[in-house]
Amino acid sequence: MKVSSAEAMTAVIRSLGIVPFFKGPVRGFSIQEMTPPEHWFDSSDDLGPWDWKIAAVQSGDIAYGKFLCGGKAAFATVEWYAHLMNWRRSLPSCRPDEAGRKVLAMMERQGSVSSGEIRRLLGVKKTAADAVITKLSYQTRLLTGDIQRVYRGPELKYSGWQTCTFCSPEALFGAEDDTPVFGGFSPFSGGNPLETGCSPEESFSILLKHLHDIIPDASEKDLRRLLA
Repeated sequence: MKVSSAEAMTAVIRSLGIVPFFKGPVRGFSIQEMTPPEHWFDSSDDLGPWDWKIAAVQSGDIAYGKFLCGGKAAFATVEWYAHLMNWRRSLPSCRPDEAGRKVLAMMERQGSVSSGEIRRLLGVKKTAADAVITKLSYQTRLLTGDIQRVYRGPELKYSGWQTCTFCSPEALFGAEDDTPVFGGFSPFSGGNPLETGCSPEESFSILLKHLHDIIPDASEKDLRRLLA
């Protein structure tokens, strides 16, 4: 598979179902490794996957956050993210701590939060706020809800600087009240798209089998490291 445009990147994510953004334990299985070097960080106006991820996030059926490889950036369609969420949330290690619960409460009240709001809420600097965001993303409690390009200078030049807001998977995919976040668009035909009907253990087995099917040469050890 080759990632050479925003459309191609979204198509690859939908085809694979779940994939890391950056190089991980399975060689060749990442958006980075599927992107030709000339596109990975283009110096022209086309900023490659760094910019193309906006289209994926705004598609309405793709999750983006730090939820694979121990807390690294990744993409997943709602079908496969639902299984990851079902399994990951069952783990004692993925229960939110006090800071996480504060962020989740604010997110529930407002619908979404920014990094700046999290910093002010917790009274911490950016590095500490980013760590809380990463932890909640890994716990499948939080996803990138939207990304906006930032245009600077008198010519309003876009150089890749972006701002993000975060929300719960339930809010993003319309699982709470059947009202998706983005413009009333929903790729789902009703019901809760995050409901798997499986036990957490079954969801993990389904994920592992799916990865075996799409990357059969990968060892089970590496696939488990990817999901860890």
